[in-house]
Amino acid sequence: MKHLTPDHWARHYADGTTFRPLDDTERRLLARHAPAPEDGRALDVGCGLGELARHLARSGYQVDAVDFAATALDRARTDHRDHLESPGVDYRVHDIERDDPAELPHDAYDLIVFRLSWAFVHDRTRVLNRLRERLRPGGVLCVITPVVAAVPEDRRHIALDEAEIDLLRAGWTATERHDADGLAVLFLRDPTEPDPARPACADKGRPSPHALTGAGVVVTDAGGRVLLGWSVRGVWELPGGKNDAGEDFRATAVRELAEETGLVAEVADARLAALLMDSVHGIPRMTAAVRVTAHTGRPVVTEPHLIRRWEWHDVADLADLAQPLFTPSAHVIDTIWPGVLPAVPPVHRYPISPPEAPDPGSP
Repeated sequence: MKHLTPDHWARHYADGTTFRPLDDTERRLLARHAPAPEDGRALDVGCGLGELARHLARSGYQVDAVDFAATALDRARTDHRDHLESPGVDYRVHDIERDDPAELPHDAYDLIVFRLSWAFVHDRTRVLNRLRERLRPGGVLCVITPVVAAVPEDRRHIALDEAEIDLLRAGWTATERHDADGLAVLFLRDPTEPDPARPACADKGRPSPHALTGAGVVVTDAGGRVLLGWSVRGVWELPGGKNDAGEDFRATAVRELAEETGLVAEVADARLAALLMDSVHGIPRMTAAVRVTAHTGRPVVTEPHLIRRWEWHDVADLADLAQPLFTPSAHVIDTIWPGVLPAVPPVHRYPISPPEAPDPGSP
């Protein structure tokens, strides 16, 4: 997935480029499945030029319309003055991934909607978790998105495939999907409560016989969030992989981090916390838990045949991921932050350096 900056979108809107207009099918679906309640409040995330925000306002919502591209909001405000029949929209510059959710204009919403913007969200799990917390009882989160099957190959980055849609729908009691001429319109209701019995770990299949030793790498951003990759095999996993013959585990961690994510670290900034031994399909497996304390760069997908995308996750969310953690990654996380995960499969643990305090907010 491409990471597009505010400057990119500023140029996009300054050039007069627009997106697909809101059509009648989308309007009918919103009216049927997300009608405005009395004093209803909506949050339009990635509002762009404000077409959807104005429609929601005319439908009875008070709308907070946010985007991280100030140029888009300037045009939206200008267009809004030409649509006096649609008051009730507050346009705000807000980066839904990097700004504090407490800076949103209101604490809770009846409708939160992403129209043609969800595919550009990088840390989707974390963003979704924080927005679920801001839904009023009975509220709905709506995602309107192109699907991969309906766009040319060179436009796949703007669309979701079926695996991504399934992941988006996980963790909700009620989900509905509708079609709007090549767009998937998803309505998600009633977030599920944390379930201690939910399977927290899974393996990806039988490893090759030589794949018995490797490193799992814990790396965090400035906010203390841990980097996980969404595997093509349907599990979340830390960066890491097999060590080469004669290679130190810390060197393995630094090399694999660069090869898999593009993040650059020095071996001096890699700390070996423990050796972990379990087995899979009868094969003994040794994983080195390595904590990288400093790095440069931005995560990118370099091996799309293995990892669909990288996301920064709040550590406090790890116990209730809708999809499982790769078992060795869970063992490593439990080594670095003991007690963060409610239960992990058995493992023989050989500590080498003291673990970090189990503070989900610590870097």
